[in-house]
Amino acid sequence: MKKIALSLFSLFILVSCEEEVKPLTFSTSHIEKKFEADIEVAYDLVNSKSEVALNINKLIESAILKCIPSSKNETSIHEALLAFDEEYKAFKIEFSDSEQTWALAIETEVLYITESIITMGLSVYSDTGGAHGSDTIQFLNFNPETGNLYSNEDLFTNIEGFKTLAKTYFLDHMKNEGSNISEFFFGKDFQLPENIGFNEEGVILLYNVYEIASYNQGYTEFVIPLENVLQFLKI
Repeated sequence: MKKIALSLFSLFILVSCEEEVKPLTFSTSHIEKKFEADIEVAYDLVNSKSEVALNINKLIESAILKCIPSSKNETSIHEALLAFDEEYKAFKIEFSDSEQTWALAIETEVLYITESIITMGLSVYSDTGGAHGSDTIQFLNFNPETGNLYSNEDLFTNIEGFKTLAKTYFLDHMKNEGSNISEFFFGKDFQLPENIGFNEEGVILLYNVYEIASYNQGYTEFVIPLENVLQFLKI
């Protein structure tokens, strides 16, 4: 009897461990409602009802909500999209001669999943008139154990050391692009981007439009191989 009990206990531990290391999976959620504005929204959510999954999904939806123009007191993506569409309708009434169609495109992509980090890219394009639309990419780095977002301080043991390394890769990237560092950072010294993420190639550093240069420069993005960054990583 004791041997059977011990075997069952060992099996329970084995099953529990397998459940703990089971990777999170995502599926894409689409907004199907028809709007008068040109709106396309598709974003990934975790396929689980665990506390970690609910936390990640809540943070994803919150990040998207913050990126929707016209969202003020709305508490859901659907409500914010309706508000955006209503503002466009009001615009059409006030400026009936305008042929401008407002546009909003939101999309996510799961870039990297390991036991210690999940990196998601959030891309948002909006156009409510003017010379050109607004186009941004944001990286969301999640802790798979808690569902919380990592800060850069959570990711790196020596942020200044990583910054020094990143500068060398930035200079190489600019050289390959035929650009000079003096054209960037608006006369200031090299700075790390607001968005640092991970993929299979390594650590991604992405500067959005206007972050370090004029609109004409567009995005600036490069990757540092993971093996060269390990000495600076906490995760």
